[in-house]
Amino acid sequence: MNGFVITLIVLSVILIWLRLDFKLGLRKQKSEAKRYDQKMRYSHVQLLPTGDEFFKNMFADIQQAEDHIHLLFYIVREDHIGSKLIRILEQKAKEGVTVRFLIDRFGCHLSRKTIKGLRKAGVHFAYSHPVQLPYIFFMLNRRNHRKLVITDGRIGYIGGYNVGDEYLGRDPKFGTWRDFHLRIDGDGVQDLQEQFLEDWQTAKQRYVVKDSHYPPLKKGDTPLRILPTDGAFLEDTFIDLVNDAKHTVTIGTPYFIPGDALKAALIDAAKRGVDVRLIVPKNGDHPLVKEAAFPYFKDIIESGVNIYQYYRGFFHAKAIVIDEKMCDVGTANFDKRSFHINHEINCLIYDTTFVNTLLKELEHDISISERLTLEALEKRPLTQRGKEKIATLVSGLL
Repeated sequence: MNGFVITLIVLSVILIWLRLDFKLGLRKQKSEAKRYDQKMRYSHVQLLPTGDEFFKNMFADIQQAEDHIHLLFYIVREDHIGSKLIRILEQKAKEGVTVRFLIDRFGCHLSRKTIKGLRKAGVHFAYSHPVQLPYIFFMLNRRNHRKLVITDGRIGYIGGYNVGDEYLGRDPKFGTWRDFHLRIDGDGVQDLQEQFLEDWQTAKQRYVVKDSHYPPLKKGDTPLRILPTDGAFLEDTFIDLVNDAKHTVTIGTPYFIPGDALKAALIDAAKRGVDVRLIVPKNGDHPLVKEAAFPYFKDIIESGVNIYQYYRGFFHAKAIVIDEKMCDVGTANFDKRSFHINHEINCLIYDTTFVNTLLKELEHDISISERLTLEALEKRPLTQRGKEKIATLVSGLL
């Protein structure tokens, strides 16, 4: 048996093992995932549509914390804004405030020296989702994609922003960064807190629940529900939202790989007269992600869905508005990874004033975007079409 044949056999065995590992790991996660049924909360909610507003508010609340600071991010960079956050956390820990800092091992890029410095200052630092047997390949692909900040159990943040200079528009590759984050003051923060502590425990970290983790919370006028998902049930939620729409559906997402069921729901909505609009970035930030969206575009455009490609920077916002009556802002993208692999958290809001505020932002985004037409689709170069075929094969992992 020559070397080529042996190599071919070894590669085949590896590919079979990877596929089996992923399939069984995914099945196990879905069997263990729980369907969250969070209560309706009534809070004070502020929309933060720019990186400047997000970091300004978050840093101010962290600086004012007296008991604890809990942070969970998918990406934290060691650049200007990331280093500023690290310095603040170290200082608060030295002041005696309990700081718990949870990050995704593959999304974040903190050096050992920085992590050592955080721990030396008293910050409790951990990576989410430790890789463990038996499904190693699946575990390596599973991301904790949540972005949460809770200060003193009273103020919480949830949304699409991570920590890095690009989120302030300082990366010339991406330009202006378009995203949404929410600042929740009062009722509803207990649900963010509960999810953070659950994720902290999943990361094999110990803690003791204290009264200060769940203080009395003031109520506001904005009804909302916090919706965490663990690689299951989110697709069903989005399908239900689209199916319930009577007049309009506006969706903003950086990654559009919806799968057949959600694609069918969008087509059905458009055919029954609902004005369905989709905002996506014109340029991608990851290999093949942009190409994986195009196989879905022709059918939904033909059904009446309007697709707008945002080109003045990078569009990373994750939002859905239904009939100007309710909206969703959170961490989940409109893709298979968010539906079936990642751990996400979203906020459903049922206040027309807030919904119209968000819709106004999305209307502005549409006004500075380029509408995708069937003619433009037909003119795609052969190189892109080839990439699309490759992207389709691996779309579940993108």
